[in-house]
Amino acid sequence: MNTQPEVFTDVFGAAKLGPVTLRNRIIKAATFEAASPNALVTDDLIRYHQLPAAGGVGMTTVAYCAVAPGGRTDGWQIWMRPEAIPGLRRLTDAVHGEGAAISAQIGHAGPVANARTNKAPALAPIRFFNPLSMRFARKATKDDIRDVIAAHADAARLAIDAGFDAVEVHLGHNYLASSFLSPLLNRRTDEFGGSLENRAKVARGVVRAVRDAVDSHGAKQIAVTAKLTMTDGVRGGIPLDEALQTAKWLESDGGLDAIELTAGSSLVNPMYLFHGDAPLKEFAGAFKPPISWGMRMTGTKFLREYPYREAYLLRHARAFRAELTMPLILLGGITNRETMDKAMAEGFDFVAMGRALLAEPDLVNRIKADSAVRSLCTHCNKCMPTIYTHTHCVVTGAPDALTI
Repeated sequence: MNTQPEVFTDVFGAAKLGPVTLRNRIIKAATFEAASPNALVTDDLIRYHQLPAAGGVGMTTVAYCAVAPGGRTDGWQIWMRPEAIPGLRRLTDAVHGEGAAISAQIGHAGPVANARTNKAPALAPIRFFNPLSMRFARKATKDDIRDVIAAHADAARLAIDAGFDAVEVHLGHNYLASSFLSPLLNRRTDEFGGSLENRAKVARGVVRAVRDAVDSHGAKQIAVTAKLTMTDGVRGGIPLDEALQTAKWLESDGGLDAIELTAGSSLVNPMYLFHGDAPLKEFAGAFKPPISWGMRMTGTKFLREYPYREAYLLRHARAFRAELTMPLILLGGITNRETMDKAMAEGFDFVAMGRALLAEPDLVNRIKADSAVRSLCTHCNKCMPTIYTHTHCVVTGAPDALTI
């Protein structure tokens, strides 16, 4: 008979994330807001993050802060450079004014990058055609890899200067570091290909560079987290056991304060992250021919449909919780108090919310006041195609952001 007392972690209690104290354990997931048309902060972008901050989240995460102009998924996204700092400082000040912390998601989109709108080459482990940009990503050289790793360190320093409390390193969704981890996308024969140990060198190198930059900055210590794909749901892609080994290496390297566990691929299988309806018609309407024609004809192969359920990534995430001791952030289908409490009971340290906060930026405060509150999000996913114009919930009309 188990006589150990049940451990209860209050999701609304204050919590430490590395050197940072959050007022609760609820994080607004890194999202693309479609609110930076000149690749700089706007009042619109500030409002996107001020709303959920006022609505009760412990921390909101700004996306997508690319480490280089060629690392953006589209040319209107922010990339980290001195010119962006004054606007980012206005943004962090506004969020801090609401009592929340703020993180910057930094990364390089790799083969997901839109070389056409970026007006810069996209990078990949091997030469790769991106049908959404109708351009080839070129094979990253060793110099390219070194430059990208250094750019992550520079971005972390700029994030500190801009007043961020944390940076989230993007190691997921087949962005550059994740594409190197994928056996399907990484067919190199040099020291960055072949074995998982070789394929993980980019991810580990990026995290190490960011940690060194943060530790050596001196003025302010911030948290360093990473978003890591557990599996991309693609045959021949990233399998769960390899992702778990990568996570173990990242834990032993000591560069991270937490890992946010994600799934799917922005490149080949985005719905594996979202679950729910696949808005094929709306996605096709967001593009011009010939991409829209191709989307209508073959879109079901790209937008596969996965039934929605609460905490739908928990099944995969349990394997990571069982093997790792470091803090973990559970993402995917977190919309009510019952699910939050379940995540806490299973040993996760934080939960991350995306679409539910898109529909209702004040949802966290409402759940705190009444545990019976349920999200208005219907998981129709029609918010997904709005990232090409101005991200919003088509059900409630609320402006916020969509996880990518």
